[in-house]
Amino acid sequence: QVQLVESGGGLVQAGGSLRLSCAASGSNFRINGKDWAWYRQAPGKQRELVASITRGGSTNYADSVKDRFTISRDNAKNTVSLQMNSLKPEDTGVYYCKASVLLGPFYWGQGTQVTVSS
Repeated sequence: QVQLVESGGGLVQAGGSLRLSCAASGSNFRINGKDWAWYRQAPGKQRELVASITRGGSTNYADSVKDRFTISRDNAKNTVSLQMNSLKPEDTGVYYCKASVLLGPFYWGQGTQVTVSS
């Protein structure tokens, strides 16, 4: 059974940084060869795409986080990360990682809370 576990969330002041990690495990599930994304959901709002990285390594970011967030993957550690710098209160929310298999299923983690105080 595939499991994605996010970590690294917490409380940080505006202007600070956090690094989120998404560790994949189970059923010999490897991060390479899959598309990955980080989403977030603020209270009372819909889940939105924050950043993504394709199996080929192409990245894409929401306009609101461009030049502040960086998505990356470490095949050796079987993890996908989201480096978040210059955090703003509007970045507050639950962050989820998602793995998509080409022509196959997708998987979600359970989420990690990020709170940015002003």
